[in-house]
Order: sequence, then C-alpha cells, then structure tokens
Amino acid sequence: MIRVIVVDDQTLVRQGIRSLLDLTEDIQVVGEADDGMSALAAIEEHSPDVVLLDLRMPRHDGIWTLTALREWAGDVPPVLVLTTFDNDDLVLDAMRAGAGGYLLKDVTLERLTRAIRVLAGGGTLISPSITDRLLRAVRRRPSPDESGLPAIQRLTERELEVLRLVAEGYSNREIARALFLAEGTVKNHVSAVLLKLGARDRTNAVLRALHADILD
Repeated sequence: MIRVIVVDDQTLVRQGIRSLLDLTEDIQVVGEADDGMSALAAIEEHSPDVVLLDLRMPRHDGIWTLTALREWAGDVPPVLVLTTFDNDDLVLDAMRAGAGGYLLKDVTLERLTRAIRVLAGGGTLISPSITDRLLRAVRRRPSPDESGLPAIQRLTERELEVLRLVAEGYSNREIARALFLAEGTVKNHVSAVLLKLGARDRTNAVLRALHADILD
C-alpha cells in the first residue's frame, strides 16, 4: 500500500483528493495538512511514501516546504506538486527546490495515481510538456550560482540516451525496456549520470543538464 499525505490549504480539495484516492486499491491517504509547517509535522508522524503538495498556501507555502524538506534530518519522501497554477517559473522553482513531479489539479484520476506510483517507485514525473516549460524558464532566467558544485563531466552517448528518458519521466524499468538493457545496467548508467553532472537526484540532473544545454 502506498501511503500518501495531502497538503493543501483548502479543506474541500483535500477531501476531494482523499475521496478519489479511496477508489484505488493500492493508495491510501494517511494524513492531511493545510500549510508547510503542518505538513512537516504530518510527514514526521505518518512517514508517507509520497506527499501531494500545493504551491500557493498561506503562511508556509509549497516552495518553503520543499526547501525545508531538503534540510530534513529523516527520510525525505518524494513530493508531487499538485496545483492550479500553470506557470513556467513556478515549475522551475518547484523542481529546483526538490519536487519529484508536477501536475495541475485538473488532472485525471488515472494520471494522478500513475504519478503517485512512479514517485513511490523511485522515479520522477517530468513529462515532455514539463521539460519544455523548464527549458523556457531556464532560458529566461539566469543560471543559479553553481560555484560550489563540481564541474560537469562529458556524458557518453548511452548516458545521454538514459538522461533523455529520465527527463521524460521514465522509471529505470521503463528505460531498460526502451533501450533493451538490464535494469541493473540502467541503474549504473543513472548513477554515472548523477555523478558526472554533480546532481543529488534525477530532477536535479535534468535541471543541470538544461542549464548546460546538454538537453535540447
């Protein structure tokens, strides 16, 4: 069972998401929160597998929550941003802050549950449309200060293939099927990509690659 926490300042939205997810057999809402501070308390209490997070909330918003989780002492669950705000810069800010995926609230239940399963399985949800938005925002805004980060090393052709599929939200298993490789081999390639890009996770790898013009 995939344990989920819903973080949204609107009670009706939280109840609606809970009711929808109750229709699934493998996903259970174990907690709710109405802002970032209460989200941290709920995460500590329930140890969820995935957090569904709104971005615009009073007091402590979604970006604050993501930033706080980066300094979290315990195990940090993957975060799926679920918001009404369709904005390229917000997508970039959320991904830079550590979100593992980004969906709008008009998403279908099927797509939402698939995203939850992808994140719970260790993947990211960066669809081609999200990658396009990230690329537009990256080109509009100056690169972040990366003076403290290691220099990016040249990727092999195979590593570039893997990175492109990571950028499209493929899991290791899906990459293995697409490239006719063993899943263990894909894991090794992903680890090599993270190391060469000096990235802490898959989302950060995609962002560094976009800033460096490695991904078209």
